[in-house]
Amino acid sequence: MTDGTIEKAAMRKVYLRILPLTVVMYFLCYIDRINVSFAALTMNKDIGLDAWTYGISSSAFYLGYVVFEVPSNLIMDKVGARLWLARIMITWGLASAATAAVVGPTSFLAVRFLLGAGEAGLFPGMILLFTYWFPDAHRGRIIGSFTLALPVSVALGAPISTAILGLDGMLGIKGWQWIYLLEAVPTILIGCFVLMAMNDRPEKAKWLTGPERTWLTNTLSHERHAVESGGKFSILRGITNAKVLLLSVNYLGIVTASLGLLLFAPQIIRSLGNTTTMGIGYATSLAYVCGAVSMMAFGWLSDRLGDRRWLLCLTCTMATVGLVISGATMGTWWSLAGMCLATAGFYGTKGPFWSMPTMILTGAAAAGGIAFINAFGNIGGALGPAIVGWLKDTTGSYAGGLYGLAAFSGVSAVIALVSLNIPRRVGVAAVAPAE
Repeated sequence: MTDGTIEKAAMRKVYLRILPLTVVMYFLCYIDRINVSFAALTMNKDIGLDAWTYGISSSAFYLGYVVFEVPSNLIMDKVGARLWLARIMITWGLASAATAAVVGPTSFLAVRFLLGAGEAGLFPGMILLFTYWFPDAHRGRIIGSFTLALPVSVALGAPISTAILGLDGMLGIKGWQWIYLLEAVPTILIGCFVLMAMNDRPEKAKWLTGPERTWLTNTLSHERHAVESGGKFSILRGITNAKVLLLSVNYLGIVTASLGLLLFAPQIIRSLGNTTTMGIGYATSLAYVCGAVSMMAFGWLSDRLGDRRWLLCLTCTMATVGLVISGATMGTWWSLAGMCLATAGFYGTKGPFWSMPTMILTGAAAAGGIAFINAFGNIGGALGPAIVGWLKDTTGSYAGGLYGLAAFSGVSAVIALVSLNIPRRVGVAAVAPAE
């Protein structure tokens, strides 16, 4: 067999083994993260949450998330992905189910903090897992395909969650409580399945043939040495590397704008005109279908062109323009069109952006650096919704909040344009479709 034949056979197996499981994991966990935006349609009144308190609940979530993010990824690098990702899934699911028991603002904020602490490390852990299994030529596509679970979870989660709200009163349980309970169960079950189904690294994969294991381990080793030729970093030096810090600030802008929009999307859509609860769900889905298409397209394009920086700049700009359009046309359905463009921009960043840290870092430094970028960026999960909630209460309109979010994604576009020229030490010629 030629190297090309071995590569195609090996990567086909790796894609089929790793991608579906990680997509399901991320899909379920993101369902458990964003279901609060749909539960809020009735929950906020029941437990006495105003827009400001609801907004800072995201701050509580991301406080727990940010504090435990880097330690979680470093532990995973030591104990292995199988054990640690399973632990994250199970504790995350239990915390999500516990949200059904909240009775007021204090208990709600406390559970959201625990939810963030339980989930910390899942996303960067999976990005790190991909560096164990996928050569550079496949990184944009695998990340774009994996993070497809994010907009799909919103697109499918919107009608599912709003439909579950219709169970209000069944067995004496409110509809918003059913959302948390029913959507947590699959997360816990998949966490148990991960313990049985996942391998930590290619060397342990009995489902690869000997030549396939040899090709994959040798390719990954060669690429690691190529990256390290530009400098090998300790964990601390990796985190404090100038490019890593710039990536962190870039991601902060993306996440602030993205999650600021996400948590208020159903309420913004409701403000556009008379529509049913299911109508809100379907309208929200439309925006995130656009995000899903963009994510796949830009992930593939990033690998095909061998480009990360310019596509990142383009997608950040799309998000900025979409937010401005949405704010400027608030009160009309053109605002939804702006939201569709903004979500296409947000999710189009995923493949190009998350392929960039491993162009600089390897090993434990990659584990720490990826987690730091994600943790720092996700401070935006606390900032974005709080900004939108505060501006809504202050101005009486969501338009000001959308303009504020546009400023953050605009800064990210500028950073990508002027500061993220990272040499690609692995040849672009290596790019080849192998799915």
